[in-house]
Amino acid sequence: MSTAVYPPLPPDQLFQEENDSASRELEWLLVSMQETLASLRLGLEECVTLLEPTEPGCKLVLSSHRSESLKGTITRVGTRIVACDVHVKMYGLAPTKGLPCYKLALGTDNSEGCLVLDQLAEVRNLVNQSLDVVDVSTWTGDPKDANFISGQLRLLYDNVQEARQKLKAADESKLFPHNPVDSRVFDPSLPENLSFDLSISDASLRVELRTLEPINHVDTLSNFGFQRLAAAIGAARKPEHDESNEVFNYRGVDVRVGAKVRVESADPSLIALTAKLGALEHSVSLSRKALDIVMGRDDVE
Repeated sequence: MSTAVYPPLPPDQLFQEENDSASRELEWLLVSMQETLASLRLGLEECVTLLEPTEPGCKLVLSSHRSESLKGTITRVGTRIVACDVHVKMYGLAPTKGLPCYKLALGTDNSEGCLVLDQLAEVRNLVNQSLDVVDVSTWTGDPKDANFISGQLRLLYDNVQEARQKLKAADESKLFPHNPVDSRVFDPSLPENLSFDLSISDASLRVELRTLEPINHVDTLSNFGFQRLAAAIGAARKPEHDESNEVFNYRGVDVRVGAKVRVESADPSLIALTAKLGALEHSVSLSRKALDIVMGRDDVE
């Protein structure tokens, strides 16, 4: 089915009418875009609320699967961990005096008694930057300039997408063995042979502990032949974790990981935050696509 203008218009007049129609459609879309931006602002403000340091915070239960390696609770307030009561049983880790396990607890000194979740701090900054983009698009710039609004939507999309991705996984350069936590945050301080990593993974709080064994390179070379023989006759010990055969440089010392435990605990607020950021990302994507189509761009995503 096709549509035709009757009576037929001359080609030059038809071309002019098409341009005028496209201009009116673009003008209407830019006006309606302000309503979209207002809706996006509300969604971003809800994200800010979910990241605010509201007492008493979110208390999460940590429990290793089918073992007693790690049990306890951890409390998050905003971007900080303010309380930690975790009991650990790992090979190579001496128990706390008077206890059958090692107790992991934060210090009481306010200057050192908390852990900062860098991922959440970065998410908060990206959400605040997104709010700034919306404000500039609404109040500072020209809301009738299609190229300006298109650029602002692109910037907004990039910020929201990056914020959502930071809730999925941590940067590897911020994890073991590259970024050791300050052992003084804990009371007592962490033993030298214990590494602690705290991160966000798929909107869950992830805790990773490793007991470390310094490497004597002379002994390593002398034992190499025995290891090959054991592997050949099938007597080699089965690796206990995925890092058993790797060597890491941790705090300037080459070490192996003797034991490793990883525990994740779903955070309801972060789950809600991830969902809201996903919805905002989708909304901005649709707005960008609509504007690109009306502007006649060929590179519509």
